[in-house]
Amino acid sequence: MRVEEFDYTLPEERIATWPPAERGSTRLVVLDRAAGTIEHSAYASLHERLRPGDLLVLNNSRVIRARLFARKPTGARIELMLLEKHEGVQNLALYRGRLKPGDRLLAHGAELTVEALPDHGVARLSCETANLAELFEAHGSVPIPPYLKRDAEEVDRERYQTVFAELPGSVAAPTASLNLTDELLEKIKAKGVEIARVTLHVGLGTFLPIRSESFEEHVMHREYYNIPESSARKIGQVKARGGRVVAVGTTVTRALEHAAPKLIDSAFTQELSGEADIFIYPGYTFKIIDALLTNFHAPRSTVLMLTAALAGKELLRRAYQEALESDYRFLSYGDSMFIE
Repeated sequence: MRVEEFDYTLPEERIATWPPAERGSTRLVVLDRAAGTIEHSAYASLHERLRPGDLLVLNNSRVIRARLFARKPTGARIELMLLEKHEGVQNLALYRGRLKPGDRLLAHGAELTVEALPDHGVARLSCETANLAELFEAHGSVPIPPYLKRDAEEVDRERYQTVFAELPGSVAAPTASLNLTDELLEKIKAKGVEIARVTLHVGLGTFLPIRSESFEEHVMHREYYNIPESSARKIGQVKARGGRVVAVGTTVTRALEHAAPKLIDSAFTQELSGEADIFIYPGYTFKIIDALLTNFHAPRSTVLMLTAALAGKELLRRAYQEALESDYRFLSYGDSMFIE
């Protein structure tokens, strides 16, 4: 299998560059894997697609104000994107511009030092006069995706964040749940559907393209996740009674499927944390999730491949073609898909 098999033409006008006027007013394509059918619906009717006894799993990570501009003493502007802590290493940032170890950067009265360049486009920073995370939170902007081709505005502070976001750490939103509203969540619970929360801080992997043509050569970046004991127990209980684990987003999917062996070994009784580097593509056997709510993804992206692994390549291809022909909005602020 080649990466090029997951390429398609995405016209620029199909990319949703702004959130919908009202949260939750987007469209929804429903894929029935067993019947091989595609149905067009509304995101606000998601509760009608769920069944009593299902478990809806949400990612409660909160997007931080991760984008900050600094300047060299020469006046050259450097764009920084703060990344989450990984494997004991923190104060890492993506950067745009020219940097070398030892460079000094000035930002809002603070002086930053480039300690090292541990990876392509990544700098490790230090700051003696301020806490780096607090500096970004005070003066940074919402890290909306670069393909939106605009700067973040006031509307993004609210709308590029889920209504249930709690734990700060992500540099990109878990976009499948951006259109979940408190009203819809209440309808879902009234249907007899339980809700569980996990945390996966979306990190560098979101920004890394697949540079190889072979799946085997691609290395996924690690993303921190935590599955509370209460959520693990709920997953075990729904599995035992034959209900469905419905993942809201590929972030939830990566967390649960990476943790699957330990979840199963512990009989779903323990809190679990880890660094997810799982690469899911067609041929993968899902161990935890049974259904998925997700957005329309970019060509050649790992999240598109994950979606194809669950939906099936041909059914997903047909759904994307219908969505393009029906003027659906794609990517982070766009419409969604429910795969059951």
